[in-house]
Amino acid sequence: MNSGTAPSDNPFRAGLARSLAPTPCVFVLFGATGDLAARKLIGALFSLARGGLTPKEFFVLGVARRPKSDDEFRADMREALRRFGREQPADEAEWDAFAQRLGYHPCEFNQADAYQGLAARLEAIDREHGTSGNRLFYLAVAPEFVTAITSNLAEAGLLGSDQHDGWRRLVVEKPFGTDLASARALSAHLQARLSEEQIYRIDHYLGKETVQNLLTLRFGNAIFEPLWNRRYVEHVQITVGETEGIGRRGEFYDRTGALRDMVQNHMMQLLALVAMEPPVTWAAGAIRNEKAKVLGALPALTAEQVADCTVRGQYEAGMLGGDDVVGFHDEAGIAADSTTETFVALRLYLDTWRWSGVPFYLRHGKRLPKRASEIAVAFRQPPLTLFPDAGRGGNTLVLRVQPDEGLSLSFVAKVPGSRLTLQTVKMDFDYGQAFATPSPEAYERLVLDALLGDSTLFTREDEVDSAWRFADSLRAGFDVLPRDSVRPYAAGTWGPAEADALLLGEARWRRL
Repeated sequence: MNSGTAPSDNPFRAGLARSLAPTPCVFVLFGATGDLAARKLIGALFSLARGGLTPKEFFVLGVARRPKSDDEFRADMREALRRFGREQPADEAEWDAFAQRLGYHPCEFNQADAYQGLAARLEAIDREHGTSGNRLFYLAVAPEFVTAITSNLAEAGLLGSDQHDGWRRLVVEKPFGTDLASARALSAHLQARLSEEQIYRIDHYLGKETVQNLLTLRFGNAIFEPLWNRRYVEHVQITVGETEGIGRRGEFYDRTGALRDMVQNHMMQLLALVAMEPPVTWAAGAIRNEKAKVLGALPALTAEQVADCTVRGQYEAGMLGGDDVVGFHDEAGIAADSTTETFVALRLYLDTWRWSGVPFYLRHGKRLPKRASEIAVAFRQPPLTLFPDAGRGGNTLVLRVQPDEGLSLSFVAKVPGSRLTLQTVKMDFDYGQAFATPSPEAYERLVLDALLGDSTLFTREDEVDSAWRFADSLRAGFDVLPRDSVRPYAAGTWGPAEADALLLGEARWRRL
């Protein structure tokens, strides 16, 4: 079976990877009338096409349940691009050229016979646009439709491929399961119909520039990697803060919570990139092997350990950005007695030689004062402190993931003058200021990699398995804790005060 994977020496480095041209194909977008398609995917596809990063023989076929013509779909996508796109067409002629590569096909996801019509439409596109039988199926749909769509695609003969009728790839959005058992069941379902090399589990955090640059920072600079271990690192903090509440996702969020919604996937991937060993090559498999080892080193915690190393919270009414916001229990779709967490903080350790004894502190919450994601590596203080008044946190490397991508290194320096006065200063690097070329959106990079067959920035089955194993042990501990262990915090604050006690010694949560 030809899964269309990239060459084994395909590098992680963006510049060299982008020199590879995707082969002709049809981008089959299930859920084409949904929010993700409008807000992210159509803009990503347009930007890639505008930059010459899609093949000449390329077509986007939107698939959804609503009846709609090609022209109606094109008009909807034009409006979506106007509202949400990073780039806009220079004129209508540029849009028209892109729109000619857009089409729409109505399909009831659960009706097997509807997929024969889809197959016929794809064959027609191959003839008209020279797409050579290659297909990238992107499932921007609710999780309950994934198994039905893939089953019906397989029964219609649309997932199998060989050297003669082109490659097939499948991109699956999170959540990938709701626990370890469901994730394994979903993987088994997919692997009965595709090879693992054809499955691309997408996590948009891995498409962010700073996340990718983390590997370059570590392994491309001799000044960092020798210090990246238990001897020199005191602790690591990973924060993903959101100012938004749960919005219209009340019923979904009440079943999910912060642990499943963010920690199990996004934050575990950030942890893996921070803590992984150097890969033997820049090949996708080698990088994902090292990430999997980190996640495999996460311990399964007992209920007592969960009580000791985690803090959960729910936001209450408060002030945020000058506006009054309601509390979690007053949001639509939330049960009155819900104990679902909107904030979670934890202290964990990795059972590895490099990181033994180094605490990793993770926190994520909604209705926090600032939308920000960062990784902070705090280095140990010198063994003989000649300057006791210098204070803590003088040597910290901070990688800003969003919204202002970049990094900074803080250190202690003497203030000019006759007295010995010390102050913490920063060397700062900002992507927007350092490079003339703006950073692409995460979905642009990930869609292009899927078109190229480069799975480096996508999550493999064993990574998902290990992350869920750890998350399930946390959830099992949460389930036996008393109801009042879910601590309230006012909207616009950094979470429950109890989270401060998780940090050991003189460490403190960073105030972003």
